[in-house]
Amino acid sequence: MTWRKRFFDLFFVTLLIVILGPILLALLLWLLLKEGRPVFYLAERMTTPTRGFRLWKLRTMTVVEGDTGVSGGDKTARITKTGAWLRSKRLDEFPQLWNILRGDLSFVGPRPPLRQYVEAYPEIYEAVLKSRPGVTGLGSIVYHKHEAALLRRCASAKATDAVYSRICIPAKARLDLIYQRHQSMCFDLDLVFQTIGNIFRRS
Repeated sequence: MTWRKRFFDLFFVTLLIVILGPILLALLLWLLLKEGRPVFYLAERMTTPTRGFRLWKLRTMTVVEGDTGVSGGDKTARITKTGAWLRSKRLDEFPQLWNILRGDLSFVGPRPPLRQYVEAYPEIYEAVLKSRPGVTGLGSIVYHKHEAALLRRCASAKATDAVYSRICIPAKARLDLIYQRHQSMCFDLDLVFQTIGNIFRRS
């Protein structure tokens, strides 16, 4: 990561924490009253092929011990009403401002993968994770709806893993590598504004 990109992240994360801090506190209180504890969902993701970190999100699903893997149709019934609303606005990702502040994430980059997929597809992620993972990115913007539609049809964890591994990982990797080749501050700003626009269109 260049110093310019890190400065971009630190400047905007500080600004957003000041502006959105009260909203996040209100969301935490609302989530606590509606769903109870825990209000946060913490899961390991990879920032490099060898280094993991704890990704912070607001909890949107009922808790199941030993839950692993990406979310597919097999987990749809576990999404709470509150969680569905948070996901639709991407508000569940507010706590990732902490990950950006720590340097685990950038605002823009490939979505951070699970360790199991990095270990299963080392060549792909060796290339993809040359970019710092991000909260949003080209792969997220272009492929999110299609990925969600594919995974929603999966009725078991095995089917979800197979579809994600066979179809989603290569497709997103191609987009992430396009971003990597053309990354610039202007491109990052464009992707951030596209993400904001998509959130308002969902609303």
